[in-house]
Amino acid sequence: MPDPIRLLIVDDHAVVRKGLAMVLRLESGLEVVGEAENGRVGLEAAKNLQPDIVLVDLVMPEMDGQEMALALRKSNPQIKIMMLTGTEVDDRVFDLIAAGIEGYVLKNIEPAELVHGIHAVVHGEAYLHPDVMKKVVGRLQPQQTAPVSLTPRELEILEYMSTPNTYKQIANKLSIGEETVRSHAKNILEKLKQPNRAQAVLAAVKMGLIDLGD
Repeated sequence: MPDPIRLLIVDDHAVVRKGLAMVLRLESGLEVVGEAENGRVGLEAAKNLQPDIVLVDLVMPEMDGQEMALALRKSNPQIKIMMLTGTEVDDRVFDLIAAGIEGYVLKNIEPAELVHGIHAVVHGEAYLHPDVMKKVVGRLQPQQTAPVSLTPRELEILEYMSTPNTYKQIANKLSIGEETVRSHAKNILEKLKQPNRAQAVLAAVKMGLIDLGD
């Protein structure tokens, strides 16, 4: 049996923090190793506990979630980060995505979907709430860039990469193997010269390769 995913929860609201911890402790594949009430305490806890992933509230006193996430990305880049925010998507999402933060979800997310997102991020995938992706894409305008040649299958997978579907789910939808999807995704990232899934999707929108409008 694989080791459980080790989580640290950082949120200044005790009810939210402890509620998340209680829900996530019910999952057999997850282990909540710590809690912190602000970014300063959370940053030290992350360095000491070395969790697999940190769930970070965006708006906090002393050191907010953005500052903590960017500092943690520099000091401990191997630790995955998932940002938590209210029902409105904060403009800071643009800087966080540009910095390579892997996950961004709203606090009204269903517990099962949050668990799904945690697993996706820990296993090397990006996970952006659909409302986050819509806001980001809404700010983008196609730009003239050097042509990038993607195969029809790569374009199809790229469209799916813009959704919350994991690579395994994409494979099931396309009736192909998960490793095949991962291989295509790797080729897409290389062709677009992007470090991760989220930034590849944004680059593709800028290039006019895909259209995520309704």
